[in-house]
Amino acid sequence: MNDKIPVKRIMGEVFYQIAEAIETGKLDKKVKIGLTTFGCEVGIEQWVAAAEDISRNREDFEVVLIGPKLTTTLLQFEADTEDEAHHKMETMLDFGMIDACITTHYTYPIGVASVGKMMAPGKGKDFYLATTSGTAALNRSAAMVMNAIYGIITAKTMGIIDPKVGILNVAGARKTEKKLKQLKKQGYPIHFAQSLRPESGCIMRGNDVVAGTPDVLVHDSLTGNITMKMFATFMTGGFFESAGAGYGPGIGQHYDRLAMVISRASGHIVVQQAILYAVQLVKGNLVKVAQNEFALAKKAGLEQIVEELTKERDDESYRPGTGVVSPLGEPVNQGISGIDIMELEKAVRVVWSEGIYAESGMGCTGPVLMVNEKKFDQALMILRENGYLVYEEIECV
Repeated sequence: MNDKIPVKRIMGEVFYQIAEAIETGKLDKKVKIGLTTFGCEVGIEQWVAAAEDISRNREDFEVVLIGPKLTTTLLQFEADTEDEAHHKMETMLDFGMIDACITTHYTYPIGVASVGKMMAPGKGKDFYLATTSGTAALNRSAAMVMNAIYGIITAKTMGIIDPKVGILNVAGARKTEKKLKQLKKQGYPIHFAQSLRPESGCIMRGNDVVAGTPDVLVHDSLTGNITMKMFATFMTGGFFESAGAGYGPGIGQHYDRLAMVISRASGHIVVQQAILYAVQLVKGNLVKVAQNEFALAKKAGLEQIVEELTKERDDESYRPGTGVVSPLGEPVNQGISGIDIMELEKAVRVVWSEGIYAESGMGCTGPVLMVNEKKFDQALMILRENGYLVYEEIECV
């Protein structure tokens, strides 16, 4: 928790505004979707108009804004900064005041990654990109196996009973295929897609992506992020996102917040589609579906498969060391970028060895090492002295 934003004050403000909303009749039993408005690059008025338009005369859900005070008929919870908006969002999610939230520039813990939703231009069919931000595991193939599970969870929550899974032809694809088929043989129900290229099997080529061949397209998060951005901004020449429903919900084995990510460059339609995506995930009970799927996958040996993949690496540098002990924990609120995902845990221990507490995380542009803002300059210097080409985390676009 940011030490500049005391949790008691956040909770007090939130509860006060909830009480006021109940008294004025603005809060009822509808599904509540939060939307933070800081960082919008296309004009906050576009996002507000999108939220107003999509929720007008809807009896099943309403949108709650979190951010600077605006002129709108929507319920608002004020925040002065993006950090404060995120903390309010998390408090409201944890206490059930909102059912899901859509935000930007949000860092998931390691083990959590988000599943984006896109419409294939070839057929007009929805499909899910697993994953588009975050990191499911530090080993690439292990992460892609977990991404497949995350994608299946999302697709099932959205009403696809037997989603067809395809694996993008990137590094680690064949190893991922082998392990997923092992998982299926051991009892976890996976239905594989068939590439338009018959010799490729469930390994998807570029034309499969455009055609939307699979229901779930599996790849590493950074490739997924690029794929989503290319689809979303194709019709605008890369200037803003005009297609899809954003980068989706963060999913992990021990993660129960329905926190969804969109780009700061999301246009009117993307914001609306992200809101509808969130509503459907709430109604489909994403958290319960995830619990059921993880239980099935674990029974079929998921944890053993992930452990095997992790041990296959010869490079020991990313594994936890035995000689470095974590310093006393403290709030971490500033990110350091420029560290390769495979070296992230080693970098954390390098900072620990100098008495500074740090945590690994994943921003929407890649891995980050999180430290307390008061220790930022010192941590940056330590990492640079140890050969890391690091810099302050940049804002997402």
